[in-house]
Amino acid sequence: MPHPVIPNATESRRVAATSRAILTGAPFRRLLGVRLTSQIADGWFQAGLAGSLLFNPDRQSSPVAIAAGFAILLLPYSLLGPYVGVLLDRWDRRASLSTANLARAVMVLPAAALLWSGLQGLGFAVCALIVIAINRFFLAGLSASLPHVVEERKLVPANALASTLGTICYSIGLFTAASVVALQLVGTDRHGYGLIAATAALGYLASGLLARRFFRRDELGPDAHERATDSIRAAVVVVFRGMISGARHLASRGRAARIMVLQSAYRFLYGVLTLAVLLLYSRYFGKAAERTATELSGAAQSMGQLGLVVLFGAAGAAVAAVLTPLAVRWWDARRWLTGAVAAVGVVVLVCGLPFVAPLLLVAVFLVNVASQSMKILVDATIQHECADVYRGRVFSVNDTAFNLCFVGGLFTAALTLPGNGKSAIALVITSTAFVLLAAWYWTTTARLATTPPDPDTTPTVYKS
Repeated sequence: MPHPVIPNATESRRVAATSRAILTGAPFRRLLGVRLTSQIADGWFQAGLAGSLLFNPDRQSSPVAIAAGFAILLLPYSLLGPYVGVLLDRWDRRASLSTANLARAVMVLPAAALLWSGLQGLGFAVCALIVIAINRFFLAGLSASLPHVVEERKLVPANALASTLGTICYSIGLFTAASVVALQLVGTDRHGYGLIAATAALGYLASGLLARRFFRRDELGPDAHERATDSIRAAVVVVFRGMISGARHLASRGRAARIMVLQSAYRFLYGVLTLAVLLLYSRYFGKAAERTATELSGAAQSMGQLGLVVLFGAAGAAVAAVLTPLAVRWWDARRWLTGAVAAVGVVVLVCGLPFVAPLLLVAVFLVNVASQSMKILVDATIQHECADVYRGRVFSVNDTAFNLCFVGGLFTAALTLPGNGKSAIALVITSTAFVLLAAWYWTTTARLATTPPDPDTTPTVYKS
């Protein structure tokens, strides 16, 4: 069975050299600066929202409210993602990037003011939703602009470098915000979290001004001869139909369809674990910290520990980037994924049942190794199995399923877990579900493992 092409050690060194070469290009560095400044601000803004939901002593949010908060953060990516290109293909992208972040800098202020005042009703939800939704437009604009600052042959490593550094900067934003609270440089009440959220306006403002300063009008596209001229309504209809045709194409590709189902189910269970960890750190470990703290408040200690959770999760994703190519060379994608998902079931049980914070950090690290490894292999499988003309639409379907299943897991946990997140029964059920999911994937892909792809439908570049 031909497997998704994963770079070997020699190829990895070549990609690393290419990445260094890409960074020497001034246009790419400038566009990267626009991106990283914005993503640090994303970390600050979302840390303010999350802190208010989880650690505000004036407002003990219910688990359902916390899940709803995550839905506000994530659903715009899923629902708006496939359609933002309709506008990006019509407007000057330099102006789009600049205006998007200048608008966010303005919208952050009323959101932070409402957070500061404790008025987290409909008005606050709308402001936060607008800030997060614009981010989907901004990130898509960066992706569409990349071919104008990087040679075509370097697009793949440029995309990987930009997205990796962006994730790191987002994590830095989250961690620095958590550290500020842990060191009690700001309070753990609504005023402190409102102030943290407000600092994001500085990052968005800087990013918007940099985009306007670094690039000339039309420098980032779309080119005049490629600019879309059909009506927006017609384009939206085309995108919707494209999503349907992408889903149909995916259904005809057994390997890609099954690995996407695997990832979607995994993300559902990952959502359950995410809310459990957040509740444990804010309601269970946090209460213990309040009883034993001498210098730091319990909320500040919990926020600091949650910062460690972010770091351990990011470290797991980084390790997966190195480990996955080696694992696939040693075994194959099917064996590695099955073993990784089954191992997560064991890890969740062994590290979770004692309900001890340091053991949970180990679990977070290992679960994120498996999660990122799966994402790498899902992307490679879609590229390998799906015809080029459908790939963009299949990735849109994958992105939508990815986030919707995660949010579904959050709400399932919110409706079933106790208020402090501690439930041995839920942990055993979730652990068992991971093992059963691994068994399902192994058995349903057994026939596919011995059946070569259809030579008439497999893209030539991926045939072996």
